[in-house]
Amino acid sequence: MNISRRLVRSLVMTLLGGLSFIALPAAAQDPLPSWNDTGPKKAIIAFVARVTKPGTPDFVPVNQRIATFDNDGTLWAEQPVYFQFEFAIDRIKLLSAGHPEWKTQEPFASLMEGDIPRALARGEQDVVDAISATHAGMTTEAFDRIARDWIRTKRDARFKRTYISLVYQPMIELLDYLRANGFKTFIVSGGGAEFIRAFAEEAYGIPPDQVVGSSGRLKYQMRGDVPELLKLPAVDFINDKDGKVVGIQKFIGRRPIAAFGNSDGDQQMLEWTAAGKGPRLALLVHHTDATREWAYDRDSRIGTLDKALDMAVEKKWTVVSMKDDWNAIFPKQ
Repeated sequence: MNISRRLVRSLVMTLLGGLSFIALPAAAQDPLPSWNDTGPKKAIIAFVARVTKPGTPDFVPVNQRIATFDNDGTLWAEQPVYFQFEFAIDRIKLLSAGHPEWKTQEPFASLMEGDIPRALARGEQDVVDAISATHAGMTTEAFDRIARDWIRTKRDARFKRTYISLVYQPMIELLDYLRANGFKTFIVSGGGAEFIRAFAEEAYGIPPDQVVGSSGRLKYQMRGDVPELLKLPAVDFINDKDGKVVGIQKFIGRRPIAAFGNSDGDQQMLEWTAAGKGPRLALLVHHTDATREWAYDRDSRIGTLDKALDMAVEKKWTVVSMKDDWNAIFPKQ
């Protein structure tokens, strides 16, 4: 059986956490070595200590320790365009021979010419249309195989790394730390659920049933005597902004006690989490490191962080500066 080292480590930490979180919520060794000893790290460790100490008013039972994470820009990189959009562009080029109309139809024409800014400038709906058209017409199993292969082999133009290796090492440590202390970790993302499920377990130790994302419509059908699920070129649910709160209630059924994001698209999820009773942790990842990753916030077309950043200051949420609070960005290769 071929199991990644990250997945093995996550499983081991989860098992150890099941034995230790009741008596010893915090690990003896530094659980977050890629985090500098600054405010955000201290806030995380203090929060976990509060909610896992039995016999105190702040103690949270294990079944209520829910943590939700945005994906793009929170758990892995998202610049210069969302990775799923890069995947859609590659699919457009691959499928273009069977769609001569795309040569003059936007956003396909711009994407085939490599003019991503022009395609993005046309608006969000064109992006959704491109993703829908290139993800449909195949079974969910076929899509999973194609997405898995692309994520593991396609390399980012700037960092020359496969996309699955562009995860944030500090956030991997945070996921492990929370699970070792009895938390159940979920991805709640505007990205496609099926796309994220193709790599989330290997990359983050998060199984498919703990991924809440945007989704297209599916059709159950029989091919001969074999049942299959077919992906259709239509949107079923957009899991972004206030849709994330709806998705949490619809698919998780519990309000998180900790939520992590990086953009205005995550504002409502953090608001919803922070508004609950008892100890709460709402955290924003602020991209401030142009040397090791990217620096962007209010004026960025991808991962805009504007209103949520103001709210973080007002509500005293935890804000992580990648430049100041992380001593590593990506895992070592």
